[in-house]
Amino acid sequence: MNLELFIAQRIHFNKEEDRKVTPPAVRIAIIGIAFGLAVMILSVAIVIGFKKEVRNKVIGFGSHIQITNFDSNASYESTPIAVSDTLLNELRSFPGISHVEAFATKPGILKTENDFQGIVLKGIDSDYDWTFFRNNLKEGELFTILPDKNSTDVIVSRYLANLLDLKVDDSFLTYFVQEDVRARKFHITGIYETGFLDYDKIFVIADIKQVRRLNGWDKDQASGLELQINDYDKLDQIAEDLYFDMADKHDRNGNAFYTRSIKELNPMIFNWLDILDINVVVILVLMLAVAGFTMISGLLIIILERTNMIGVLKALGQNNTSIRRIFLYVSFFLIGKGMLWGNIIGISLCLIQSYFHMITLDPSIYYLDAVPIDLSIFSLVLLNIGTLCVAMLMMLGPSYLITKIEPARSIRFE
Repeated sequence: MNLELFIAQRIHFNKEEDRKVTPPAVRIAIIGIAFGLAVMILSVAIVIGFKKEVRNKVIGFGSHIQITNFDSNASYESTPIAVSDTLLNELRSFPGISHVEAFATKPGILKTENDFQGIVLKGIDSDYDWTFFRNNLKEGELFTILPDKNSTDVIVSRYLANLLDLKVDDSFLTYFVQEDVRARKFHITGIYETGFLDYDKIFVIADIKQVRRLNGWDKDQASGLELQINDYDKLDQIAEDLYFDMADKHDRNGNAFYTRSIKELNPMIFNWLDILDINVVVILVLMLAVAGFTMISGLLIIILERTNMIGVLKALGQNNTSIRRIFLYVSFFLIGKGMLWGNIIGISLCLIQSYFHMITLDPSIYYLDAVPIDLSIFSLVLLNIGTLCVAMLMMLGPSYLITKIEPARSIRFE
């Protein structure tokens, strides 16, 4: 039998009534571990969820990678590129690319009987991936784009619908200012809401042929191509490889291609998301410190109350290393109990928020209407292993107090 483990179990599970200090100290230590781990679980789940939700919304509007005309400016009034079948086939076979689609944008003014609003008409083709808007469609239905028919159907955001008092099956006029003002009438088939107000405020999704007719473009011309990839973690590498691959290519009009990832198109948003990682690190360090120091104080009190026992063990020939191991086992039991409660509390709060959205947010500030939760098994296991390792390492220091206890004096200690 492992003697140190046996003695540690007797100490930990002993329910002596004459010890008045140890139980409160032990409870405080367990609460510290539980509170620290629960906060860490919540922090990691919220930050990962927040980054994932915001990132997915930005990608939903602009895809992972865009290829545009190298001479295009930063506005939505773009210079077109000619998209050939050869180019599309090359991109679809490029390693890591899962989907390729053409798009075109045109700024305009949406006009109703009582109000008007500046918008961007985003034209999409028949091969467009509707997954993002299908998941965020609140009313009506998506429209169908036919190769031989110029559709006037559109979907608008709930923000624009509420602002301009529009609903499904309504029609409205949009004016486009060029050399002369042109007007187009559109029919609403659906209303979407992503919560990402920066884009919800302006984007109206329409048939790409509408933009081509307004700009006088040919059938193979578009503002650019949107590319989706299989693995977001490889975005930077794929975008870099594709940039150099496209650098020496030109369309039939001699226009050069400009390849950019969604991070390059929206640097402010992705830099802001990266800063959140620093906040998580600070929270993890603080919570580990809180949990560790409460455990240190608890262990010191346990050692001091067991001074007499330590002296007896030394008198019987037990060495310092063996006795220290006993109290490290006791620490392990206390940390394990605290971590168990921390997991129960943290995971429960995550599940409640994930299913019931108890804590809401202002979409105009946070881009989301509720605190998001994304807790993976990997993150949970990593947090538990990290907490256990750090807490046990912090116990090594106070356990050295045992080496200072002298048997002759400690046996008389009460």
